[in-house]
Amino acid sequence: MKRSLKLAAVAATLALGLTACGSGGGDTEAELGTPENPVRIGTVSAGEPYWETFKSAVEAEGISVELVNFTDYSQPNPALSEGEIHLNQFQHIIFLAQYNEASGEDLQAVGSTATYPLALYSNEFDSPEAIPDGETVIVPNDETNQARALLVLQSVGLIELADGGSPYSTLNDIEDSSRVKVEAVDAALTASSLVDVAAAIINNDFVTDAGLTAEDAIAQDDPSDPSTQPYVNIWATSADQVDNPVFAQIIEIYHGNQEVIDGVLESSGNTAEIVDLPAADLNTTLADVQTAYTEAQ
Repeated sequence: MKRSLKLAAVAATLALGLTACGSGGGDTEAELGTPENPVRIGTVSAGEPYWETFKSAVEAEGISVELVNFTDYSQPNPALSEGEIHLNQFQHIIFLAQYNEASGEDLQAVGSTATYPLALYSNEFDSPEAIPDGETVIVPNDETNQARALLVLQSVGLIELADGGSPYSTLNDIEDSSRVKVEAVDAALTASSLVDVAAAIINNDFVTDAGLTAEDAIAQDDPSDPSTQPYVNIWATSADQVDNPVFAQIIEIYHGNQEVIDGVLESSGNTAEIVDLPAADLNTTLADVQTAYTEAQ
C-alpha cells in the first residue's frame, strides 16, 4: 500500500473517534494525537536536533506530539508502564527484554530505528594497544550495555571473559589474566568519568557530553553484523497499543523523512545503521531474548 493510502486510512480511523492510551481519560478524553492530547514520546536524547525535525514532520501530518526527555535509561520504561508517556524511543531489544523480565511488565516493540555501535574512547591513548596494563577502563553499569561493553573490550584484547563471554556477562566474568581493570558506573556518568581513567565505553547518547565525536572512538563493535540484531533500537509501547494506527503513522514518518534520517545519522557521526523491521519480527526477537535471559539467570 502506498504511503498516501496508509495515511488516509489512519485519518479515517482517527475520524471515527480513536481515544487515547495511557493514564487518565474516560469517554470525554480528547483523541490521541490532537493538540489537547498529544502523543507523549519519551527519550534520553531530546536535545539532538533531529528530534525537532521529526516533531515538525509528524505535526505536518496532523499529529501533535510532545517530547519528554529523561536523564537516564532507568526512567522511560517505568514511565511507559505507568502511562505517563505513550511511546519511548531510546533502547535496544535486549534492554527492553531485561526490563520486562525484571519488572513483570509486557512492553512491546512497534518499530525499529537503528543499530548504534558501542565505542571505546580515551583522552590519553589513540588505540587499545597503547593502554598500559593495569589501567582502569569504565563501562556502563546497566546489565545490557555492560555485557556488550565487556565484549567490545574483549574483542580488542583488553580483557578476557569466562567461557568467551555472552550478552549476559558481568564484571565477575572478567578473568584475572585481563590487561586492564574494569569499573562500572551509570551510563550517564561514563563521559564525565573519562578524565579520571584510561578509557571508557560511552553510549552514543552521551558521547557529546565529553566533548567527543564518534570519530574520536578508538574501538567499537560492528552494528551491521547480524549478531547485533538484539541491539537494534526500537520504539516501544504497552502491549495493548502495538496495533495503534497513530503510532504506525509516526514510525512511517520517521523512516520516510530523509531530513530525519540524515539527522539521526549525523548525530551518530554517520556510524549508525538504519533498520526498518516489522513489529512482529522485533517482538519475536524480543521474546527469544527474554527466554534466553531467564535461562541465563
